Amino acid sequence: MTSETILVPDLGGADTVDVIELCVAVGDTVALEQSLIVLESDKATMDVPSPQAGQVKKLLVKEGDKVSEGSPILEIEKTADETDSAEESAASGERDDAPQPEDKDEPPESAEEEDSESEAVDKPDKQAEPSAAKGPAAEEDVLVPDIGGADAVEVIEVMAASGDQLAEGDGILVVETDKASMELPAPFAGELVSVAVKVGDKIATGDKIARMKIMLDSDQPGTTDKTAEPDEKTGADSASSPSEKKVSAESDSSETDISSGKKPDVAEAPVASEESSKPDAASTRDDVAAAEVYAGPASRALARELGVDLRKVSGSGPRNRILKDDLQEYVKNAVAKSENAAVSGATGAGIPPIPTVDFARFGEIEMVPLQKIHKLTAANMQRSWLNVPHVTQFDEADITELEAFRHTLKAEAEKRNSRLTLLPFLLKACGHALAVNTSFNRSLASDGEHFVEKKYIHIGVAVDTPRGLVVPVIRDVDRKGLWELTDEVNEMAVKAREGKLSAAEMQGGCFTISSLGAIGGNGFTPIVNAPEAAILGVSKSQIKPVWDGAEFQPKLMLPLSVSYDHRIVNGADCGRFFTCLVDVIADIRRLLL
Repeated sequence: MTSETILVPDLGGADTVDVIELCVAVGDTVALEQSLIVLESDKATMDVPSPQAGQVKKLLVKEGDKVSEGSPILEIEKTADETDSAEESAASGERDDAPQPEDKDEPPESAEEEDSESEAVDKPDKQAEPSAAKGPAAEEDVLVPDIGGADAVEVIEVMAASGDQLAEGDGILVVETDKASMELPAPFAGELVSVAVKVGDKIATGDKIARMKIMLDSDQPGTTDKTAEPDEKTGADSASSPSEKKVSAESDSSETDISSGKKPDVAEAPVASEESSKPDAASTRDDVAAAEVYAGPASRALARELGVDLRKVSGSGPRNRILKDDLQEYVKNAVAKSENAAVSGATGAGIPPIPTVDFARFGEIEMVPLQKIHKLTAANMQRSWLNVPHVTQFDEADITELEAFRHTLKAEAEKRNSRLTLLPFLLKACGHALAVNTSFNRSLASDGEHFVEKKYIHIGVAVDTPRGLVVPVIRDVDRKGLWELTDEVNEMAVKAREGKLSAAEMQGGCFTISSLGAIGGNGFTPIVNAPEAAILGVSKSQIKPVWDGAEFQPKLMLPLSVSYDHRIVNGADCGRFFTCLVDVIADIRRLLL
């Protein structure tokens, strides 16, 4: 049996995502493609499927953790295949060839010593506890453990001094990478003899950082054999267990040890010690203010970006660590004070908050927590509504001929094991209208000085799911045929409802279609999905009398509405876009022109 660590797959460019659900537990037997955990980004949720069958041996994350691409999530023990069996056979053969006490005249102790020596040679990097042969007090070098692939890290704090008595897992140093800071803990209990590095030094995996004196129990020989063996309870080498135990003990925070492979937004604060208050430690830092507070690299970067003095911010993290949320709350309060002052003076653009109401006074209520996707959707809609000057134009398209043509294709769709709806026709028509009216295929650059005119046509389709509204993006709509669009729309809709859309599948849209379909309504005002320039709203079609110049004819009319960003699109542009779109929908043959 072999174990394999399962990593977070490609997240489509998302930096970090939240673990919102664990689908398996330790000891569960999982099948290929079975969901292991559920992740949630700013735009959607997604399941992480198992790449192989096996048994879950260890969970490396918990609900509420933040993970990124490549982060380990669990360990699976898979059934050995023929290759594994061959390796085991070879290993068994080697063991059979090894000298045995009954085959040789050597005493059994010789074989044990050889085994111990071979293990020491095979695993030189493990910080194993010394054997009993070293006596009740032995000195061992403390080396830098695996730091998650970083080439070198900077020592930003020395937490202990020579002569200190350290427990297993107590911090010796604090180091900082470009993503987070982390403590390097003592791998065993004992006395710190010396520290080999100072603040400002650069160190890498395997470098010596300290020397410790370990008190050993001479009545327990054979310690060497045990230190390099995996702990049956934790599934980890005892040499690396101190850092893992520390991470487990501090699991209430969102920060984790980089050696676990995770990439937290903000690392946990080291314990303040006498060493950290020494003047020489602060003098090695370029930023004097940064040396006076506890904050991770991400928080420091955000503070520099916002122009916030960290010394004025109160930390809410472990040991008063300043988190990004603290910075955002600080800025939010500062802005609120400024706006309140402006409002009280009858000037400014402050928006008064909606008053809090105690609804329980009027009857029975239930407080239902919002899912993250609902919160993000609300925030995005409010941001777009406040920042984009919306204009909505309404029209109707005659889809009588289009529907007749669609019904003639039903038999062919069934043969293709597909379902042909009106949406692929709308996608094709919108793709043509966007190509003809390029002002709708723009975005306003962040500098406010340029338009970003796109040479591709990707259209998002709003899908209502049990978890909330998501918008998968159909790419290169203008280059695809009707059946290809039909298959892709159906596939995306299924993935959306099952929560299996990746972040990449919801990015890059130029335009959005929001269709109420048969739900009802004569029209609505959709909110522009910024930074896109416009969005099409589709309501329920109805049979209406239409004057043809001689008499009224019954026609199937489809209500349409286009909301657009008036900074990018003007009324004349929208008139031309709508005319083109309605003409193509009314006579699909125009796509051939």
